[in-house]
Amino acid sequence: MFLIVTEAYVTLATNDEYCCGALVLADSLRKVGTTKKLVCMITTCVSDNMRTALEAFFDHIELVDVLDSSDSENLKLLARPDLGVTFTKLHCWRLTQYSKCVFMDADTLSFIVSMDNIFLVRLTSFSFTLHHFFLTPYQVLQNIDDLFEREELSAAPDPGWPDCFNSGVFVYTPSLDTYRALLDFALSEGSFDG
Repeated sequence: MFLIVTEAYVTLATNDEYCCGALVLADSLRKVGTTKKLVCMITTCVSDNMRTALEAFFDHIELVDVLDSSDSENLKLLARPDLGVTFTKLHCWRLTQYSKCVFMDADTLSFIVSMDNIFLVRLTSFSFTLHHFFLTPYQVLQNIDDLFEREELSAAPDPGWPDCFNSGVFVYTPSLDTYRALLDFALSEGSFDG
């Protein structure tokens, strides 16, 4: 029996606004030459027109139900009531047709950048702007497929909460068992930030 290894970048668009970010993310990943599949999970709040646009950029569109933490008290403390629906990300573990995935928030990046390139920029004045950085003659878009070499669960710590990780970008292995365990834990224990 042969094991087919299929890896994917996964994002989530819960509405048309997040679809715009997802489209930029997909376009950026394509432009840097990713060899991985691109998957966008969407909810019923995404319009038909936007879904059609997503289908042109992504290899697979997965319709998922909204999962809301309903923890308005803690979300109010963060002044981010919109984070309640971030529980919807848990559906990414259901994508078991892929052997390994990197989840990226739809608003994570508009450019995939290796900061190593900052050493290549020739500064001629202190009025240097980020916009100028992206217009230099150097290639700043980089392929980030090496993220797939990381172990599950790989993520960066949240700068404001040292005992938490930022779920904007993380490496994971899809698993229905993990999905059920995370969902059970989230429903029983809650989450301060969705």
